[in-house]
Amino acid sequence: MPASSTLTVREHVPLRDLTTFRIGGPARFFCEVKSGAELAEAIAFARGNAGGKFFILGGGSNILVDDAGFDGLVIFMKIKGVNFGGNSVGVEAFITAGAGENWDEFVGECVGRDFSGLENLSGIPGTVGAAPVQNIGAYGVEVAQLIKSVRVFDTAENSWKDFSAADCGFEYRDSIFKKEKNKNGTARYAITSVIFALKKFVSKTATPLNLNYKDLADYNCSTPADVRAAVLSIRAKKLPDVRMVGTAGSFFKNPIICDAHYEGLKKQYPDMPSFPAGLASTGPKGSGVVKVPLAWILDHVCGYKGVTKGDVGTYKNQALVIVNNGAATAADIKKFAAEIVATVKEKTKIDIEPEVQYVG
Repeated sequence: MPASSTLTVREHVPLRDLTTFRIGGPARFFCEVKSGAELAEAIAFARGNAGGKFFILGGGSNILVDDAGFDGLVIFMKIKGVNFGGNSVGVEAFITAGAGENWDEFVGECVGRDFSGLENLSGIPGTVGAAPVQNIGAYGVEVAQLIKSVRVFDTAENSWKDFSAADCGFEYRDSIFKKEKNKNGTARYAITSVIFALKKFVSKTATPLNLNYKDLADYNCSTPADVRAAVLSIRAKKLPDVRMVGTAGSFFKNPIICDAHYEGLKKQYPDMPSFPAGLASTGPKGSGVVKVPLAWILDHVCGYKGVTKGDVGTYKNQALVIVNNGAATAADIKKFAAEIVATVKEKTKIDIEPEVQYVG
């Protein structure tokens, strides 16, 4: 079904194989966009044919599509291109990448050119455009620390905007791109490119590497390439290969709780780890909060590592990862996730939230 001379819209396109969970029904309408002009055209099509309902699909790695599919327009983001020739000041370099670029391939290319900063985020499935939305993070680094600006199409105002890192409202696994919605619940801002502020690696002394994460202590890392290799090795031991196993990765966010709550749990579970997370927005002035590794709770408190229930389960090496063991449905995954939420609440009084986005 042609929408114009440049944009082709198809109907009833299966989404299952476009997600790493390998779950989900069809899209009522579906198109690929390879430029900003095509993106604007796709949004206009959605307004005229799908009640303005659209969803932007990248690598399909952090979503769970409903069994009934998506009754709107799915926009498959294919805007590519990487510019390594941006303005540089000293060792600092500004690198622009299209939203449709594969994230890990982009990281690998940056590391291969001796640009430092993104190496701790190696191995994360998905696309460049999804990275700011989720504020992806791993092994002591969040992408928010490395973003200079984000180029977006404002679907509410039909205008192009450039957001500085400060404008993006970055928080733990959150951003303005995740929060700001149109009246029908669709994302207001569609990301088309991201500019990263990296550093040209000179030496470990001149360009310090981020080696604070405890798992990296077992590796002798002297260059960004060393860190990337170490991170890929660690991930391979802990996490399933999305090419082989149906999964959306870490299903839940690590909870952030107040100090008093944590100290109470510590009495019950003396080995429970935590990480600093700043000051609480509520409670006594100066009261603190900590981030607790949910994987530890799921494993040591709830006994969920490697649990299998029919076609749904948790990964054998990482309880935070829910897997599709073959023929699981979105309903199966949601039921299993709800069970985990209830169990964690019962045993720790902690409310946990999904990191995975439900689409339907």
